[in-house]
Amino acid sequence: MKQLLTYAVLLLCLAGITTQSPGQTEIKKRQAELQNIREQIRALEEKISRQQKNEQASLDLLDTYDRKATLVRRLITRLRAEEQDLQRQIDTTRRTIAMLEGQYRFLKDHYAKYVASVYKAGRVHDLELLLSSNSLNQLYIRNEYLKRFSVQRKRDADDLVSKKSEIEDTQAELQQQLTEQRRLIAEKGAEEDRLASLASDRRRILAEIRKDKKTLQRSIDRQMKAAQALEGIIAELIEADRIRKEREAEAQRTSRLPQPPAMKGEFASKKGKLRWPVSEGSIVAHFGNQRHPTLKTITQNTGIDIAVKTGSPVSAVAEGEISQIWWLPGYGNIVIINHYSGYRTIYTHLAEIKIAEGQKVKEGDVIAESGEALNGPRLHFEIWKDREKQNPETWLSKQ
Repeated sequence: MKQLLTYAVLLLCLAGITTQSPGQTEIKKRQAELQNIREQIRALEEKISRQQKNEQASLDLLDTYDRKATLVRRLITRLRAEEQDLQRQIDTTRRTIAMLEGQYRFLKDHYAKYVASVYKAGRVHDLELLLSSNSLNQLYIRNEYLKRFSVQRKRDADDLVSKKSEIEDTQAELQQQLTEQRRLIAEKGAEEDRLASLASDRRRILAEIRKDKKTLQRSIDRQMKAAQALEGIIAELIEADRIRKEREAEAQRTSRLPQPPAMKGEFASKKGKLRWPVSEGSIVAHFGNQRHPTLKTITQNTGIDIAVKTGSPVSAVAEGEISQIWWLPGYGNIVIINHYSGYRTIYTHLAEIKIAEGQKVKEGDVIAESGEALNGPRLHFEIWKDREKQNPETWLSKQ
């Protein structure tokens, strides 16, 4: 009797164990993001096809290649994340199968012992239990127990069938996950091949542009327009900061509760000691007026250009907040960091961006990987104090 009661309690405990699947909403969201990136890539491929027919569209074609490469890198990053997430799901499913198989073995083993005991005692044992009752009340209780235990025996048999079916379903789910994993690995490999092909095409277009003086002059004109556009972005950020500060000051005056103090950076104290945005490289274009080696024209550089290997980690030079991620012809991908107290740093010619707008960063945090400009692999770096451009070389620590 005690063994049977223990068996019933264990069955109830096992019935409470259920498996959980990952949130379908999050999965659908990620799939929608991947699909959106794929559609943007297809649109750029159509644009490239049109631009390749126009011999005068070399610079525009280069821009389109750069934007497509950025999207392909983003897609590869997402696919890697999907692959890692799927691997975690596969590991969880395998643990679930192991747990279910353990439960199934337990049920099967104890049910087999029960059947063996019933076979030995038979219905005679039940009749003896009833006849040995000392009172009508005890007879009634024992009769009810035998009825309920009979029902439980049927449930036990059903549980065995159900648990076996659950194992088969989970194994089928595992096979689907493994198939999806193989598909993701194949797609990631194809996108990496596509990226390599893009890099090859880009080098070919660059070589053509560098031979054409007219195209080179056009690229310089575009760079100047991009610099003006960047000034406009900085002006918008300054205005947004001013409005935010006014609102915070008003909230401070009207609120009865103490308000958090305004963010104040320590950027100004780092002049001459500021860390470099890359761990190695050399300055190939200084701040101020620059003479073009081929066209012999004079242009103004609003920052410095550092020659680095493509794909080098680009780090935040100081603590701050990512205030803008943008793209401009001539600059490519752009990241602007607000270091408070009016100071901002700008990083351009980025291949892959690893942060998001509004994200807080610490000094040394990797924000991107370096890319390639028209005149080679490099990082363009600027420092601003409100609307005034600073010479980065007076801020960076001596190498």
